[in-house]
Formats: sequence, C-alpha cells, structure tokens
Amino acid sequence: MSSYSEVQRAVRVEKLRIWFGWLCGNVIMLMIALATQQVAVVSVVTQVLLVVGFVALTVALFRMTGALNRKAERARREVLGEDYPG
Repeated sequence: MSSYSEVQRAVRVEKLRIWFGWLCGNVIMLMIALATQQVAVVSVVTQVLLVVGFVALTVALFRMTGALNRKAERARREVLGEDYPG
C-alpha cells in the first residue's frame, strides 16, 4: 500500500496535467477560430465546433478532477481511518 503523501503528490501532478491539457486544447481551438474568422461559412462552422469542443473539454476536466478527488479521499480514509473529520 502506498502512503497517503505519495497518493496526494500523484493526484496533484495529475490535476496539473489535466488543467494544462485543458488550457492547451482551448488555446489551440482559439488559434483555429482566429485563423478561420475571415472565411464566412468556415468561420461559423468552426465556431460551433469549437463551442462543442470547449464544453466537451470542460466536462472531461471536471469529471477527471472529481475522480482524482475521490481517489485521494479513499486513500486518506485508508491511512487516517473512517472517524477522521474532513
């Protein structure tokens, strides 16, 4: 069994990776939107796809963060016991 501090450190690193991936994905989508904004039909289609992409990335971000929080909570309960407040 790994210690709680190791699990906490791993969860923190994974959260940073998830947030960095979310930020990079949104920056790339913004660059694509700015590159296609002068073409009328492509611009509208691109903007709709980018809004859908942003929502999908954001939902994935919060689902993954929630799963990591649950994993950290389980590890905390294993180490500190069920009666520990928090």
